[in-house]
This record gives sequence, C-alpha cells and structure tokens, in this order.
Amino acid sequence: MKPSVKANLAAFHHDARLYLTLGIANWSVFVDHIPNNVVNLLTLRNFGFSGAADLFVFVVGYGVAIIHGRMALERGYVVAATRIFRRVWRLYAAYVVLFVIYIDTIAYVASQSMAPEIIHEYNISGILEHPLRILVRGLVLQEEPLNLDLLQLMIPLMAFFPFALWGLLRRPNLTLAASVALYVAARWFDWNFRVYPDQDWTFNPLCWQMLMVLGGWFAVTGASGRALHSMSWLRILAGAYLIFAMAVTLMRHSPALSVYLPDFFVNSIAPTDKENLAPYRVVHFLALAFLATHLIPADHPGLKWRPLQAVITCGEEWLAVFCIAVFLSFAGHLILITGPNLVVMQIAVSLVGFAAMTAVAYYISWSRRQDLPAALRQQA
Repeated sequence: MKPSVKANLAAFHHDARLYLTLGIANWSVFVDHIPNNVVNLLTLRNFGFSGAADLFVFVVGYGVAIIHGRMALERGYVVAATRIFRRVWRLYAAYVVLFVIYIDTIAYVASQSMAPEIIHEYNISGILEHPLRILVRGLVLQEEPLNLDLLQLMIPLMAFFPFALWGLLRRPNLTLAASVALYVAARWFDWNFRVYPDQDWTFNPLCWQMLMVLGGWFAVTGASGRALHSMSWLRILAGAYLIFAMAVTLMRHSPALSVYLPDFFVNSIAPTDKENLAPYRVVHFLALAFLATHLIPADHPGLKWRPLQAVITCGEEWLAVFCIAVFLSFAGHLILITGPNLVVMQIAVSLVGFAAMTAVAYYISWSRRQDLPAALRQQA
C-alpha cells in the first residue's frame, strides 16, 4: 500500500458531512422516482446539471473506499474485498426481491384495469403474456423497470469496486487515469450494457464507474482540497458555473424562458446526458461539492443540529435505506396513479416515505448496537 494512502486512511475521522450527503441522496432518490410529485421540484436536478444519482454514486465511492480501505489497512485487502462483495450480494438480493414485487404488483394492477398504462410506464411490456420470461430476464439484469435503474447500476459498480480499490491503494493516480480512459472510450465508441430486446441501460456503468472511482480517489489521496480551498479565484469560478447551470436548467424547465436559450444549449446541454454521464454533469457536481465542503467544514456546529440527525442516520445506514427508498418510490407512485393525485396527497406520500426511511435507519442502528458488548454499547 502506498505510504501516503496509508497515512490518509489512518488519519480519517468520522465526518458527519459524508453521512449527511448520503442521507440527502437517499431522500432525493426516493422523491425523484415518483413522477408528477411536487416535492421533487426541490431536488438537486432542478437547479443544475447533476442530480441525486451523481451525488449518491460519488459519495458511495468515497465512503466505501474509506471504510474498506481502512479495513484493508488493518485486516488485509482480501478481507476488505470480500466485504465489498458481500454488499454486492445484498444489492442483488434487494434487486431480485423488488423486481418480483414490481412485476407481480404491476401485473395485478394492469389486469384489474386500475391503471393499464402502468405496464408501459414501468417499461416491462409483455408481463401479462410472458411473465416467466420477464422474470428470468430480470434475474440476469436484462430488464430495466422504471425506478430500479439506479439500484441496477449499483450492482456492477460495486462488483467492480474491489478491483478499483486494489489500484487506488497502490497507484491511485494511475487507477483514476485508467477509469477516465474507460469513461472516454465508452462515450466515444458508444459502449454500454444492454437490456432486452436491444436497448441501452439508463445509467451506463462503463461511464458512471468514473464517478465512483473519483470518489474513492478523493478519499484515499486526501485530496479534499485544503490547498484548493485557499484559492479564492477557484471558488469564484465554481460559483459562476453553478449559477450558469442553474440559469440554463430553470430556463429549460420554463416554456416561456426556453425560447431565449441558444440552440447550442438546447441541443448540447438540455436535456442533460444522464445515460453516459456528460462531462458538464461531472464538472457541475465537483463545483457543488467543492463549495459545499468549503462552506460547511467537518467541525461545523450546524452538523449537530437535532433535525439533521435523522438525515445523517439515514446516511449511516445508506445501503438498507437506499433499497427501502427504491421500494417506497414504487409504492408512492402506485398510490398516486391509482388514487387522487392531489398536491396534498403528493406531500403526504413524500413525508410518509421520509418517516419510513428514517424509522428503518434508526431501527438498524439500534439493532447493531445491541450486538456490541455492554461497554461499547454505552459509548455508541
């Protein structure tokens, strides 16, 4: 292991910002996957080029690199790699369970004619005629129902990460360069994973892997920006880019204002290229992260604000909460399309979802503490 990487991992302390960010990302994933929901107008994607997916993938890469990098330091790389593969299995198991629930529920709703359009809306045409084929294809990730796309993406990304971590611990700059090269090649040659019959994945893993590796690179190198934060001109540049991105995004969402957008922005930037992780999305996210970490240092007293603890706890238990968020977004969407889709109902569904995710996070945190020895349990 590279000495500087070992020193950075050993010096890392609990950073509430990491878990706060993961919690925000999980809450955003939940509301963003409920179409026609007034609450998702407040999420990141409506104010710039990047969104909750960018936030989630980057911070997961950062967090997994810290946690399993320290594990590799203390217990060896093989142990760390097997623990990451355990997370892959949990993600896949959650995907299979949710996929079965999806197709069973959607088939029932469509057959009862409560919302027959749901089959096409959820991108699983043929479920009534060939349910077994749909199930088998789903098990091998050859189906991509609406709302499961991000969970599906995380399976190959997490499966790939033990190999990326091996490189990050030894040659972090070379590993990042190789990741960027794969990203560029995938965009240039139009490489992507396929789903039946001949469609691309909504999130191209060959491109999105770069954002996860980039998060891991920042974690192991300690390139959190102590030197960069002192450059006032860079903060001005980042702020200007964020304002520009917000202006373009807001204008794109307004028919009255979109006519004033030059054709270049309409054709090249709007709508944003989510599938292949457009470079301007990456720059927007990095600018946002740079300013956020400057304005909110790790010892900021606001991080101890009591209402934020629910979000932070959701971030600490990110894997379980993420899987619950995907399920709740499906349930929330189903409720809204089969019942009265009123604004008050949209807000109620969102609040109940936030409460459910928080309850799951607190329960898992409490349950984990019960497994600790009594002395450690009192300190936790």
